[in-house]
Amino acid sequence: MNLDPNIDLVATSMAATDQPQTLFRAVDAALKASVGHILFTILISHHASRESERFYTNMPDAYPVGGKKPITDSPLMKQLLGEGRAYIGYNAADIEYAFYDHKLIVSLGCESVLNMPVRWRGQTIATMNLLDRANAYNEAHIPMVRAIAQMALPGLLMIAGKIT
Repeated sequence: MNLDPNIDLVATSMAATDQPQTLFRAVDAALKASVGHILFTILISHHASRESERFYTNMPDAYPVGGKKPITDSPLMKQLLGEGRAYIGYNAADIEYAFYDHKLIVSLGCESVLNMPVRWRGQTIATMNLLDRANAYNEAHIPMVRAIAQMALPGLLMIAGKIT
């Protein structure tokens, strides 16, 4: 049986000493190769302070590391953070519905999104956010994105101070 090279890339990256950035770059590359994206970010959820913080981005000029967003009681936040279910937005109207910064997103050529919660012990630790041209994502992408995203868990737990 042949292992998907994208999965092997992420697994191999975990042995590097420069963590979690090496792992996050490998996740970015694996997701780019397997399902594609223009913009990719990782936001860790700080439930106590009700905000999400960007810890990785492939477009630091538009979306710098350290940027924060409030965790609201919106249906989207409840779906991602509370229920742990992925969100797919198919077009620019879906981007406008879901994101206050929709104009910037669309200006980057992104008109669809796949937000994937990364979960541990029943709680969403972070979200992986893939954005691309219109209609780039569908339900069939969720299992691959989830599998690769969950492989980032050691790095996310490291950031959250749960492991060293």
